[in-house]
Amino acid sequence: MSHFSIAGMQLSLPNGNNLAVIGAEITKAKKRFPWLDMIVLSELCTYGPEKKYANTLPSDAEKFYCHLAKELNIWLIPGSDYEQVAEHIYNTTSVINNQGRVIERYRKIYPFCPYEQGVTPGSDFVVFDVPQGRIGVAICYDLWFPEVARSLVCKGAEVLIYPTLTGTIDRSIELTMAQSTAAMNQCYVLTVNGTGEYGNGQSIMAAPDGSVIYKASNQAEVFPIEIDFAVVRRNRERGLHGLGQPLKSFRDNPIEYPFTNQQQRSQSALGQLGELKIAQNDKR
Repeated sequence: MSHFSIAGMQLSLPNGNNLAVIGAEITKAKKRFPWLDMIVLSELCTYGPEKKYANTLPSDAEKFYCHLAKELNIWLIPGSDYEQVAEHIYNTTSVINNQGRVIERYRKIYPFCPYEQGVTPGSDFVVFDVPQGRIGVAICYDLWFPEVARSLVCKGAEVLIYPTLTGTIDRSIELTMAQSTAAMNQCYVLTVNGTGEYGNGQSIMAAPDGSVIYKASNQAEVFPIEIDFAVVRRNRERGLHGLGQPLKSFRDNPIEYPFTNQQQRSQSALGQLGELKIAQNDKR
C-alpha cells in the first residue's frame, strides 16, 4: 500500500496551556476519522508565541503528546514549541510515531527575523520514514527558502510538512509558494496554519503537480486527506504531465553553485542590502 492519511488541524488557540483543548480535538478527530495515520498541528500551538513558555525537551507537553499518540495509534506532529537549551531558545517540532516515541526533532532553520527575536536557528535537515514513504519537516518561514525544501528532497522526502503560524497579509504569497514548492520538487506540500488571535488560517495541501488538493478557510477546522506516495514516484520518474523532470536535471547538471556558504553570501550583492531589522517610517 502506498496510501497514507494526514489530517491538518487548524485551531484557534490563545497564549497559555492549550494541552487539554488540543488533546480533546485530536481524540475527536481520530474517533471521527478512524482511518487517520497522522495529525499535524500549527506552529507554537501548545502554549502560544511567547518565549516565557520555553522548556527543555522532553517536556511535559511532549510526553503528553507521546502518550496520546500511543493511546490513539496515530502519528503526531504537534506543531512546535520553544525549546530551551542552556542560553539558547529554538523553535522546535517533534515527530512522534504511533507507538508514542519521539523519532525526530527539527529546529527551525529560519526564524522569522527580525520579528522572531531571540530564537537561535537550527542547522539540521530532518526527514523520517513512515511505512509507505519518507516525509520531511520544516517550520513556517522555512517555506520562503527553496534551499530548505530542496535539501529535504535530496534526503529523499516525498512529502513536506510545515507547521505554520502566519497572521499577516502575506499568507496569500505563502499559498503560492506551497504550490510552487510542490511542483518544483514533485512532492506533496502541507502547511498547517493557526487561526484566531495569531493566525489567519488558509492551511493548504498541494499535490506533486502543484495543484491544490485542499485550502482551508480562516476558521477552525480539521481536514483529513489521503495522499499516495506512488503518485510522487510516478511524477518523478515520468515528469509532470510526462514533461519536465526537474529533480533529475538538478541531479545531472554539472554546475557548481556559488554562494553556498555564509561568507560568500555576505560578500555577494546581498551584502549591500543593509541590516536585517524591522522596517521604519520611510521619510523619503
